[in-house]
Amino acid sequence: MRVFRVVVVFLLMGAAGTHAQDAADHQHGSTSLFALNEGSGTSWLPATNEMFALHRRAGQWEWMFHGNAFLQHLREEANDDRGAIQTGSINWMMLMARREVGRGRLGLRGMFSLEPATIKGCGYPDLLATGELCDGESIHDRQHPHDLLMEMAVEYERPLAGRLRWQLYGGVSGEPALGPAAFPHRLSAMPNLLAPISHHWLDATHITFGVLTTGVFTDRWKVEGSVFNGREPDEDRWDLDLDRLDSYAGRVSFAPTAGLALQVSAGHMKDAEDGEGTLPPVDVDRVTASATYHRRFGSETFWASTIAWGRNEETGQGTQAFLAETNLALPKGHVLFGRFERVGKTAHDLHAEEFGDDEVFRVAKAQGGYVYYAPTRAGFQAGVGGYASVGFVPDDLKARYGSRANLGGGIFVTIRPPAMKHGAQAAATPAAHIMVQTAYDPTKLTCSPAIDPKAAASTTYQGKTYYFCSTKERDEFLTNPAMSLSMMPPKE
Repeated sequence: MRVFRVVVVFLLMGAAGTHAQDAADHQHGSTSLFALNEGSGTSWLPATNEMFALHRRAGQWEWMFHGNAFLQHLREEANDDRGAIQTGSINWMMLMARREVGRGRLGLRGMFSLEPATIKGCGYPDLLATGELCDGESIHDRQHPHDLLMEMAVEYERPLAGRLRWQLYGGVSGEPALGPAAFPHRLSAMPNLLAPISHHWLDATHITFGVLTTGVFTDRWKVEGSVFNGREPDEDRWDLDLDRLDSYAGRVSFAPTAGLALQVSAGHMKDAEDGEGTLPPVDVDRVTASATYHRRFGSETFWASTIAWGRNEETGQGTQAFLAETNLALPKGHVLFGRFERVGKTAHDLHAEEFGDDEVFRVAKAQGGYVYYAPTRAGFQAGVGGYASVGFVPDDLKARYGSRANLGGGIFVTIRPPAMKHGAQAAATPAAHIMVQTAYDPTKLTCSPAIDPKAAASTTYQGKTYYFCSTKERDEFLTNPAMSLSMMPPKE
């Protein structure tokens, strides 16, 4: 009951905040406390970004509500208990609040999922997905439901010197500095309801019950480290699985342009995987690297893509995963998405008992889909879509799965907040003007206060690199580069 009270209080706070102002405030102004490049936890996305959220102010607090919910019917074709047909709901919602405190910013974050009630059994059909336990055995060919409390964290950041800032993040549930932005928050994955089969090689620590992260950053780079509870959530998805903060991780992020975010990270997770039966827990060492690219074409077309690599080592056995995914949002609500993955999984992971537990099989999955999103009504966007997938296994596993290429598919309806408008884009009227100082050479900028030209914010537009006095001015420029350049040509 205590958990339910926490959720109810958070949602009521969010409702109060989101109704504090009318729909005219549904925008992301240049003075917002929420940066465009924020991903899950403390991770980064490209600053050229689309945020699907409701945004309001209430007194000194700024509120943001994110969410994505699907009602889906899924089918995976394979032998025995590997294939399945299921109807259910994949969903999550997130509430964030921030305010200025002295020279810094204080933030509250809560993220929740009702999947413990809306996903049956050990999870939804997702051929070749593996990870975590159900009924005392490791899960295979299913994606486990997320826990109710996906995040419950506090954050604080403040300037140190010049453009250098310090950040502190921690909570009873949250995400350490390990891996790319988690798949529910990646724009390249957002219309795709399925979790990647590489999830437990890349971003599975996005639900960690106990985490503390600190780091320093500028507009272009970020260095951070975490101590956290690296144990995977247990089978009870309604509770908090708190334990010792005896795992650690570090991440370096770099944003060379507004459209590109890179990261490399590594971590050691103590007792990450529960042993089955009487077997002891297993430690996992993980290394990841990723690149996320966003590009806007005109005012209604947006392309987001991610490539990522991860490596796990446990009990002396190393396995690797590769992911490439993309999302192309076209005018009038048409969205195309796709994903390809290749992962090394052990016979134990895949429940292929006739082989040695440590034997590694390289499996792959390709998926493509389409969503149509209707125009916004009552503050939300509804959509309808579907996908088709093929799971590939080697010859040795053909008898287990029925074929080397196993088909899957699904249909769904979905609902989410609409894309937020940013800065001058939100206020655009026939009389509105976007005019931002730019330069081809950062030493030519006239900034107040003065900046280090080597640290100047930048972006690439039509093959040319432009520099700015601040990320705020860069983001405003990106809402309409052509207008800004016509109003104020770059300094040379």
